[in-house]
Amino acid sequence: MTTNTATHGAVLEQPAHPRTLSSWQMAWRRLRRNPLSMLGLAIIVTFVLTALLAPVIAPPKEGARDPYMMPHEGYSPDPQPPRAGHPLGTTEQAFDIFYGLVWGARTAFRVGLVVVATAVTIGIIMGGISGYYGGRLDEILMRIVDIFLAFPGLILAVVVVAILGPGLEKVMIALALVSWPGYARLLRGEVLSVRERDFIEAARALGASDLKVIARHVLPNSIYPVLVVSTLDMGSIVVAAAALSFLGLGAPVGYSDWGQIISLSRGWILGGAGNALQFWYTVVFPGAALFLFTLGWNLLGDAFRDILDPRLRGST
Repeated sequence: MTTNTATHGAVLEQPAHPRTLSSWQMAWRRLRRNPLSMLGLAIIVTFVLTALLAPVIAPPKEGARDPYMMPHEGYSPDPQPPRAGHPLGTTEQAFDIFYGLVWGARTAFRVGLVVVATAVTIGIIMGGISGYYGGRLDEILMRIVDIFLAFPGLILAVVVVAILGPGLEKVMIALALVSWPGYARLLRGEVLSVRERDFIEAARALGASDLKVIARHVLPNSIYPVLVVSTLDMGSIVVAAAALSFLGLGAPVGYSDWGQIISLSRGWILGGAGNALQFWYTVVFPGAALFLFTLGWNLLGDAFRDILDPRLRGST
């Protein structure tokens, strides 16, 4: 009797299998295997920290009404090179580039997250309903999607902003309106495949409502491509918003927005007389911020694709 008890206790005290890993551990292991994925993660973490610590890195002037407005000393018509107090130089009207880049990180995340979240939400609702129910409803919704997709996204966004009026919030609305059809089309294709599987039929046979089937079974098994594409779109959305600001349709003059900073440099891109690189800092620094932000999300999106791919989830 004593022997059996000891043996039973020994069995209970055996350690877990050394190769048993949680899904998070496996995801982190696959992420670490790819140096480019780690580079993308490092870039995005750097921008996140910059956005969070913006009041510390570039403190607003005392009494400033809006911390997002770049400070300026005077109204010099010419940009000034990097110097003491302005480590990255100034644009025309003496707006500080360093301040604009730091607080512009907050603007970039605000634009990217709000637009992508809104577009994904609309796309999930439209694509999920269309793919799950099919029939005439599917035809109607997909024709609406086709109408949106028939227009170039940036041109349609310009039209929407022209109707609504300039402003960063209007740019975000316009970009969300032109971005959701792609998510709807992508999710619809996934739902069409998932809805025919046996576990969906089993859930219906057990009396589950359509809403419950969609929320608990269809979406969790079809949303991964949407999440990957949304990550890749974060950078492109910010670039599109910067383009609209460059055209004078987005952020107001002096606002901490990378596109707005480049807009202030449009008259100096070719440099001065006899010196084509005289005002290089007015374009290079905000352009580099846009490039790195987009690169980071693209690399991180590729990593998410590998992590969320169902064919790779079982590997370590």
